[in-house]
Amino acid sequence: MIVKKRLLLVGVLMSVMLMASFACGDEEEEVVPEPAAVEVAEEVVAEEPAQTVVDIAVADGRFTTLVTALGAADLVGVLSGEGPFTVFAPTDDAFNNLPEGTLDSLLADIPALTDVLLYHVVSGKVMAADVVGLDSAETVQGSSVGISVMGESVMVDDANVIITDIEGSNGVIHVIDAVIIPAAE
Repeated sequence: MIVKKRLLLVGVLMSVMLMASFACGDEEEEVVPEPAAVEVAEEVVAEEPAQTVVDIAVADGRFTTLVTALGAADLVGVLSGEGPFTVFAPTDDAFNNLPEGTLDSLLADIPALTDVLLYHVVSGKVMAADVVGLDSAETVQGSSVGISVMGESVMVDDANVIITDIEGSNGVIHVIDAVIIPAAE
């Protein structure tokens, strides 16, 4: 809607400028808007809406278990919100590597599942270049995850960061190869 209003405003301004040039200037001189300006405006209108971190996880296909768990814990709306969020997203393989029965137990205990999922989320948009300078980060769950860097490898608690900086409209995803669990209090 804002883009359409801007395009309308640009069109009105160009019309006013064209009429002003006829009124004030030489009648032989014609002012024609540059085609490039119109093309750029059309590209802005054609742009797809930006995807949230949840939209990206759903579309990716490697995070079906994470998306299911987010739905069970009623966190899809939260992580689709304004943010920004940094999500350390475990893959389906990471969930499959949990000890037998762990995932089923979590899905049956929504408060525990919520704690585990929010332990994977840091408030703010923390890009990989910033993560490597940290030794810990406070999660939305309230506990801190440990961050360690060894050469090119970055670990969050006991999980390896395997893909970084998948940017969404409301944050960033870093893919990890294990589900991280907050320490019991």
